[in-house]
Amino acid sequence: MSKAPKIVAAYSGTFDPVTLGHNDIIHRAARMFPRLIVAVGLSSAKNPRFSLEERVAMIREVTSDLGNVEVIGFSGLVVDFARDHEVNVLVRGVRTVVDVDYEKQMAVMNRDLYPQLDTVMLTPSPEYAHLSSSLVRELAGLGAPVAKLVPQAVIAPLLARFGRPSA
Repeated sequence: MSKAPKIVAAYSGTFDPVTLGHNDIIHRAARMFPRLIVAVGLSSAKNPRFSLEERVAMIREVTSDLGNVEVIGFSGLVVDFARDHEVNVLVRGVRTVVDVDYEKQMAVMNRDLYPQLDTVMLTPSPEYAHLSSSLVRELAGLGAPVAKLVPQAVIAPLLARFGRPSA
């Protein structure tokens, strides 16, 4: 009788910054999988406002209550990260049908490159379905309140990044 494979999941993204929507997906995925790696991509092409180290540190703080979550920065292809860390499930957050279509295409390509990798798509809880990091950055830059958009640990660094005093 063959032994069931060890399940290691990864939730990858740029997380610039991590939002309450990301946090929702992380916490829900942590309940589903025995081990979850939050894989924080360098993504220099996206011109992130926070360094990779800053993003990793913020997510570590936000997930410090989750014993089965590890946060690791990476560069390159997510399939290479998955192979290097023995990940066999990739968690993706999807908000819209456009996201679903894009993530389906990526899931097929990732599986072609790394056949052991499956993709699970999670929709955010309704109260976070409108959030994206780019929207949060835009609102923070325009002086809008951000406390309902990002975890508490992210508020001060986010406001500081835009030259705004902490609330």
